[in-house]
Amino acid sequence: MNKNYPKIPVEISARHIHLSQKDLESLFGKGYQLKILRKLQSTNQFAAEETLDIQVGLKKISGVRIVGPVRKQTQVELSLTDAIYLGLAVPFKESGDLKNTPGATLINAQRKIKLSKGIIIMLRHIHCNPEEAKRLNLKQGEIVSVEIKGKRSLVFNKVKVRVGDKWKLCLHLDTDEGNAAGMVKKGVGYLIK
Repeated sequence: MNKNYPKIPVEISARHIHLSQKDLESLFGKGYQLKILRKLQSTNQFAAEETLDIQVGLKKISGVRIVGPVRKQTQVELSLTDAIYLGLAVPFKESGDLKNTPGATLINAQRKIKLSKGIIIMLRHIHCNPEEAKRLNLKQGEIVSVEIKGKRSLVFNKVKVRVGDKWKLCLHLDTDEGNAAGMVKKGVGYLIK
């Protein structure tokens, strides 16, 4: 591949949960506020100190990190490997698109809520702000490819561009995608248009 392709920071996004205020209060108590563990670099979000267990039937994934701030609706983002383990048919979706998605039980000690929907596998995407988009000649909703180099070199196709004022340039992959590329937590990719 041509070495002149622009570099794109890459972050591996592990399984996590976004809660609505109503569901947060059901699980932690009235008026509860999430505690910030660390800010996430590419967006205005943060990893919270709080975690929950996700249960489907007898299968459980424990200690899943909550990501704040709260949202209008609760959304659980898993990898395909997680979905297979839980025995769920989880669709690949964009954030916020919860139509025709399965649910699960979210547990915090003795408190629990049952979601009728809200579990997705996030489609890979690039976050960037308008200035970065202009510099890289990217447009909201555009589909691009990103090459990851190294011992497990590969090209991720069908990467959707998402432009927002509070975002910084970064490709988000889930843990399955990161593992396939031999990447842990973060790395670098090369934008192919």
